[in-house]
Amino acid sequence: MNYKQALAWLYRLQRFGIKLGLENIRRLIAELDDVDLRNARVIHVAGTNGKGSVCAMIDSICRAEKYCTGLFTSPHLVTFRERIRVNGEMISESQTAAGLTTIRELVREWDPHPTFFEITTALALKHFADAKIDIVVLETGLGGRLDATNAVEANVSVITPIALDHEKWLGDSIDKIASEKAGIIKPKTPVVVAPQPSEAENVIRARAGECEAPLQIVDHPYAKSPVALRGEHQKLNAAIAIAAVRAAKVDIDDAAIARGLATVEWPARFQCWDQRTVIDGAHNPAAAKILVQTWREIFAEDRATIILAVLSDKNLADICEALAPIADSFLLPKIQTERAADSTALQKVLVDLERNAEICASFGDAFVKARERTTPILITGSLHFAGEALAHLQGKPAAFEECAQ
Repeated sequence: MNYKQALAWLYRLQRFGIKLGLENIRRLIAELDDVDLRNARVIHVAGTNGKGSVCAMIDSICRAEKYCTGLFTSPHLVTFRERIRVNGEMISESQTAAGLTTIRELVREWDPHPTFFEITTALALKHFADAKIDIVVLETGLGGRLDATNAVEANVSVITPIALDHEKWLGDSIDKIASEKAGIIKPKTPVVVAPQPSEAENVIRARAGECEAPLQIVDHPYAKSPVALRGEHQKLNAAIAIAAVRAAKVDIDDAAIARGLATVEWPARFQCWDQRTVIDGAHNPAAAKILVQTWREIFAEDRATIILAVLSDKNLADICEALAPIADSFLLPKIQTERAADSTALQKVLVDLERNAEICASFGDAFVKARERTTPILITGSLHFAGEALAHLQGKPAAFEECAQ
């Protein structure tokens, strides 16, 4: 298969939906040739919000110390290849095609068939093993306990702030969600944790105790040098990243930490596209509240024209309520995913909050209208939407067009 054909095959697997469990990924790792990460230090990161930023910081710090790194994150924004990086470089189209071709032949008769995420995880692990990397940074896809990344033995487990999200799969309360996230804690393996709601902290402490796993709660922001990612919360993420690297017994000095944090890049996290346009993938109420805090740090009392698109399984009312205080008005584009919340439903929520909300045909249409106004522009509501917006602004095909035949 070529790259487009390989991706088309992989995306078709989404019809199998989300199936949490470790049997298929363990079988895949066992049957793929030479997926050996035993000589690498593995840092495994779970949580509801901030885990991607923490992963990016760990990767950047380690690269600044000249370690060879492998970074696995999700979802991608503009290209599938963003999910799998070695030393900051995305996996190539040819490597993606070759890896997926091998995996397709391997799993052709499997029942149950591996899912999109299981196969993507296996592709990443094989790519990292082939590159003989020093440090592996793995971001969970969903939850932790039964997430495909949990099939890998880690040297440190990291849990970023936990909040309500993905309740359909993880449970309808903080303690239930925390129980799934805490499933990445392994016997006698160090655990680095962000400050948590009390219900989550109790669950994490209990799991760490059962596993005799040393537990460190990081509650002081990093303040020694600049952090490239905007927002006070990113300074706490930086402190978590540093603690994780040290808990993994990676030899790192302060100069490398400073270089790594000053140069870290993580798009769609309060990304300033230009002087008046911000892109942020906040997609749950807790993330929206942090976004509002960061907006006020940067823009003070200025209100935004918010271009908003949210996925249908999210808490629309609470996200809108969190964003309303910084909104001058809302533009609601139809976005190109079947998972998007209906624009009319979103408009009704905002009208009930006494906010002006206009439905637009597309992101491009919404952005033109926003540019005609004098207010700053905030593009938010979903990482998938942030990716579509970035692709449009960069003049590139959107992620879903990558595999179009």
